[in-house]
Amino acid sequence: MNKKYAIFDMDGTIVDSMGYWKELAVEFLHSKGIFDISEELLIKIRPMTMTESSTVFINEFNLPLTVPEVISEMNRIMTEHYYHDIELKNGIVSYLDIMKSRGVHMCVASATPKPLIEACLKRLEVSDYFDFIISCDEVGAGKGSPAVYYACGDRFGNIKAEDIAVFEDAIFAGRTAKIANFYLVGIYDEISFDTWNELSEISDETITDWNESAHKEMQ
Repeated sequence: MNKKYAIFDMDGTIVDSMGYWKELAVEFLHSKGIFDISEELLIKIRPMTMTESSTVFINEFNLPLTVPEVISEMNRIMTEHYYHDIELKNGIVSYLDIMKSRGVHMCVASATPKPLIEACLKRLEVSDYFDFIISCDEVGAGKGSPAVYYACGDRFGNIKAEDIAVFEDAIFAGRTAKIANFYLVGIYDEISFDTWNELSEISDETITDWNESAHKEMQ
């Protein structure tokens, strides 16, 4: 990767958290006594921000809650995982070390609420690698829109998309970044293995193992 600016996704890219997120909707809805949850619904909410998915839950299941209340309850569930359970992807620190030594400016762009991102990265002692963090909620759109990537480019100093690498494990986010003309680095995550071939095809380069990629970057 020869770009001087890099945007890293959080979940499934930096940290091994997708299993927890995959079960969040189900865990939350079960807590409300809702057990008839279609796979179509789970697929539908996958690219959404928490605000967007909360709205879907309220409308779909007639929940007597406001969007902020749903978000608060889901945040409580995930907060425990981010503060105590979620770990770094194996080898990511070695890769970040190399990027930092090359003077690459790095940030995090994620649909995860910013307080959770900050708490997790601080606990895992990797916060200092990143110049800043931007959550999709801050720009009012999930990664079905390139808004969060453009916001990062602006924050870097009005850097053009083609000069920025975007590291993503999700096909919908990777597709968005690619269409917006960012340099796409596809990241393998076992939770999203079913879309790996498609992500690989549209990526400018791919990473299946952070340790292996770090070793290649050193050569």
